[in-house]
Amino acid sequence: MPARPQYELMSSKDKNMVMFVCFSSAIMFFDFLIYLYMADIVSATFLPDTIDSKFARLQGLGLFAIGYLARPLGGILFGRYGDIKGRKPVLLYSMLATMLSVLAMACLPTYAQWGWVAPALFITLRLIQGMSFGVYVPLAWIFIAEHVPRQYLSLGCSYATASFYVGVLFSNAFFIWLTSSMTPDQLMNNGWRLPFFIAAILSCLPLLTWRLVKESPFFTDLTSRKPDKQKPKPFTLLLKHCRQSIFIGLMLTLIISSITTVIILLLPDLMELRFSVDNDLFSFAHSLGIVFMIFGCIFYGLVSNYQNFGKILIVGSLLLIAQMFAFYYHLQSGGDYILIMYALLGFFAGIIGMIPAIFVLLFPTNVRLTGIAFSYNVMYAVVGGLVPFGLAYATMYISFAPALYIAFIGFIGVIMGLYFYHLPEFKKIDTVI
Repeated sequence: MPARPQYELMSSKDKNMVMFVCFSSAIMFFDFLIYLYMADIVSATFLPDTIDSKFARLQGLGLFAIGYLARPLGGILFGRYGDIKGRKPVLLYSMLATMLSVLAMACLPTYAQWGWVAPALFITLRLIQGMSFGVYVPLAWIFIAEHVPRQYLSLGCSYATASFYVGVLFSNAFFIWLTSSMTPDQLMNNGWRLPFFIAAILSCLPLLTWRLVKESPFFTDLTSRKPDKQKPKPFTLLLKHCRQSIFIGLMLTLIISSITTVIILLLPDLMELRFSVDNDLFSFAHSLGIVFMIFGCIFYGLVSNYQNFGKILIVGSLLLIAQMFAFYYHLQSGGDYILIMYALLGFFAGIIGMIPAIFVLLFPTNVRLTGIAFSYNVMYAVVGGLVPFGLAYATMYISFAPALYIAFIGFIGVIMGLYFYHLPEFKKIDTVI
């Protein structure tokens, strides 16, 4: 690391910076997921009553998918800017854009008040939010990786990943409270605005400590030693020199996005299609699984600090495949130990906690944000747009469809693990092209 020993311990400034990024990440994930929990109510608010209920539901899901589709655009545009102008300004812009977009959503008029102008404004704000979130996720990993000492690279990135699922856990708890505190009519009137107002307020909190945030030392070192006449073209350099890294990044994102989408977001709904489960018990089991996934992310991040990335990825992927099938066989036999099985499933799904550190090492400093943002958001848009519909349809015919899909993703993880296990050595984190 520039101007710091490789095995230096984390300073108090490093720890404060990690806490800042983790707190911000949990809030950003909560902001982005609000619409997932409020899809029916918000779509009914912004769409005319004359639309068929099934068609309105599809339009509501389409509004949620817009956030995923906007992420690649935001990742490319803001990622390029972050590799040219710095990580810190992009971090600020993404947080401000998210805060202002959710605040504007809270104040929007309904379809009954403004007609089709209302959904048009909502879609525009959703696009802005998706673009901001698209650059924030890879930037959170990079910001930690380029600040902490080298020996804490994997662990630090796993903290950021775990904090995203803290945001999911908070979202579950918040909307359970919201739906139990308000009637459907109250939510339809103006109650739906409350989550957006709270999200805007929470988004302000990290900005209160903004003066303590410092620019990445890697970017500072890069700008101090590059030739003055050099014209930075991160996207051109990325496509010219890092095509293999982009492909690997796409495959790693397929693992992260699939595990998150299926196990964290879709599994409760998919279970209801084919299994009879106690809703309250299963809701608690799902939250318990998220808690153990947070622990799993940190565990795998810690272990991969001291072991070969490939070896840990192989073992973790195989354990996830085994536990996913065990989870489904247990459901088929009655589901008496659903809490234990869901906790184990969440913990083994925490294998994704070690992947961001691999991401950071794949790309040189001067194209790092562009490369990660491009590969991560393109694949996430594909998975987020296709997997929910595809798995819902497949589950109607094959009850084990989610388990089969996660097994396929696990085998990709094994293949990636074999690749990294036989890779002689990663490039240094401060490599420049």
